[in-house]
Amino acid sequence: MNAYEACSATLTRYLALCDVPAGAEGELGDLFTEDAVWEGGGSAYAEKFGRTEGREAIVAMLTAYLPPHPHFRTNVHLLFPGTVDGGGRGVRGNWPMQQLSRYESGEAELMVARLDVTFRLDPDRPRISAFRTERLFTAPLPGER
Repeated sequence: MNAYEACSATLTRYLALCDVPAGAEGELGDLFTEDAVWEGGGSAYAEKFGRTEGREAIVAMLTAYLPPHPHFRTNVHLLFPGTVDGGGRGVRGNWPMQQLSRYESGEAELMVARLDVTFRLDPDRPRISAFRTERLFTAPLPGER
């Protein structure tokens, strides 16, 4: 598996664990380095998400959006082909991502973001050392009838 495939597989697994229903929160931490940084970018997401540092803090932040916490009723992330640059122990990639969400309120939305992710290439798998998401587009979807 080349660096692009390996990093894409790690990112795809991360997004799948953030889907609802999923139920594998315990695995989230293994996808990040101990000193990882997760942040929102651009005006909308910098304010909404800010910056979270450290594996444990990132997992706590992410799981606050997942069951049993009432936020998403259903949620799916779709990752599109991206680019990867770098070598050695570090690789940086950019991917467009689409998210379709229905919230506990019954409201639903479509969102598109750009993911800028840096990976540390560990012997067993790439791990996310920096994750930045920037919202590019959002639109409401029909609510429940």
